Amino acid sequence: MPPFDVSEGDPFGPHNLPYGVFSRVGSAERTVGVRLGDHVLDAGAAALALDSPYASLLARPSLNPLLAAGRTAWSDVRRALTAWMTVRQEEIAGFFHPLSAVTLHLPFEVADYVDFYASENHARNVGQIFRPDAADSLTPNWKHLPIGYHGRSGTVVVSGTDVVRPSGQRKAPTDPAPVFGPSVRLDIEAEVGFVVGVPSAMGTPVGLGEFREHVFGLCLLNDWSARDVQAWEYVPLGPFLGKSFATSVSAWITPLDALEHARVAPPRRTHALLPYLDDAGPDAEPGGYDLRISVAINGHVVSEPPFSTMYWTAAQQLAHMTVNGASLRTGDLYGSGTVSGPEAGQRGSLLELTWNGRDPLELPDGKRTFLEDGDVVTLSAWAPGPGGVRVGLGEVVGRIVAG
Repeated sequence: MPPFDVSEGDPFGPHNLPYGVFSRVGSAERTVGVRLGDHVLDAGAAALALDSPYASLLARPSLNPLLAAGRTAWSDVRRALTAWMTVRQEEIAGFFHPLSAVTLHLPFEVADYVDFYASENHARNVGQIFRPDAADSLTPNWKHLPIGYHGRSGTVVVSGTDVVRPSGQRKAPTDPAPVFGPSVRLDIEAEVGFVVGVPSAMGTPVGLGEFREHVFGLCLLNDWSARDVQAWEYVPLGPFLGKSFATSVSAWITPLDALEHARVAPPRRTHALLPYLDDAGPDAEPGGYDLRISVAINGHVVSEPPFSTMYWTAAQQLAHMTVNGASLRTGDLYGSGTVSGPEAGQRGSLLELTWNGRDPLELPDGKRTFLEDGDVVTLSAWAPGPGGVRVGLGEVVGRIVAG
């Protein structure tokens, strides 16, 4: 069967066409690839062979030139790729490679990295865990702005990269003084990452209605978290070493144009929003995305968080991130924050799933409160597509190794 004859209903069929960067086994040369089924098209080589005007964007070792080209180019390239795979199949057949015969790399050069805290279910769970006697489990600002922190772009890694258990200071409430050593409360955070293409000028905020002019696509993201390090360090300035040691992203970036059928309205707003965040207006980006995420530890599914429940949308996050005049750069990455649903089996972190270690998970290979060395965490997801077909998102896999 030719690689372009994917089975009907394949989540990586021609309705999807996510972008990545790959090299062939035995070669150090990287190039842009587009996934179709269980194959990857060498998009750069195909563009050159077809004398395409988009060869300068695709025959590159990174997605950054394509990201920077803007929305019109993104749509034009996608239409061209679709045509190549439907009416020019024979001409590009030689440029497909089995996924098993390639190495996938970090698909873009990450500029800045910001992570948010956009799930009300997650925020309430965390509040109940750490502030059980509080009148409201949410902080006073939570319903008024998307809370976030700046991360470390240099430690964003592609799926399949081992995660070394971090060391740092930690101090339990009953300890007289902090100690230094490997984290003993290593956690995951199942998230969605949004990839910025078109930059913005410093001093010029990006409005809600400009989201799709700047954001190219999305990917799955695992915001690894050392809870014991984080708990000791975060007052008063927030996450630092407990987060910055590694952030894993999928090797495939799904363009927003592939997710039109997955767009949904966000949850009902319970507080009036300031104008720059008010997504009820006529010029606002409509809503969020219906993404169905699955979290597995050593192949055993432990949670299925629904992204449609996220209170703050990606457009609101982008608007808030730039409202002070902060500029966007090509390759900026921002995470949604942990995705958690209202049910116990929809929580996106072990902190919530085990209620801070009180209720261990029963796995086939033993109990877990937090991650052990050798554990393999896999995030996968899909979204509704045209005609009932699913749009697959590239998975994120990470194995914990001793520090």
